[in-house]
Amino acid sequence: MNRLLAALPEADWARWQPFFQPIALPLGHVLYESGEQITHAVFPTTAIVSLMYVSENGASTGIAVVGNDGVVGVPLFMGGGSTPSRAVVQSAGHGWRVPAQALREEFARGGAAMRLLLRYTLAKIAQMAQIAVCNRHHSVDQQLCRWLLLNLDRLPGLELVVTQELIAHMLGVRREGVTEAALALQKAGLIAYRRGHVTVLDRSGLAARACECHAVILAEYERLLPAP
Repeated sequence: MNRLLAALPEADWARWQPFFQPIALPLGHVLYESGEQITHAVFPTTAIVSLMYVSENGASTGIAVVGNDGVVGVPLFMGGGSTPSRAVVQSAGHGWRVPAQALREEFARGGAAMRLLLRYTLAKIAQMAQIAVCNRHHSVDQQLCRWLLLNLDRLPGLELVVTQELIAHMLGVRREGVTEAALALQKAGLIAYRRGHVTVLDRSGLAARACECHAVILAEYERLLPAP
């Protein structure tokens, strides 16, 4: 279940539920492109969606991740119908889709949904700010640890289905840098990597090796949002 939807009072969810449709979110599926009008919000349950900025020369970097902790489509209830970022599924799974108008109407009621969505937006802003700091000041090794931990926070297990090329796009670094960092983590006994799969063997060790950015992001989510 999605944490935001699960935290709604039963009466609110009963009123809003008829507008929701289950949706499959396959790997690489694009929910919206930069500048595109967003027609639906998506509340992931088992999938992870990456918000990415793609520059004019085609280079990309991930600016936020959304999983069962949140919603893809914040601009819809914050007064805008589009965003400069691109939303793409980086870990396949499922979620719930709701039309933009139904989301806006529920938000305008000013009840529990509005409060949850605003608090989630604060947490997401904190995540985006901390990722920007991490990308500027920390090593690729530390960025990879942070990225792995953020994903694990939103998955039920310890295995990620992801290629080094995709990780490089998410971090906005060269693939060679990701390869070197992944080999170092594997040599340290923290992860096991085989074609397209990363298994975390020592999560606490990974957290100890990471910079402070993951801990800062996690603390804000725990402070602002209901416990899973």
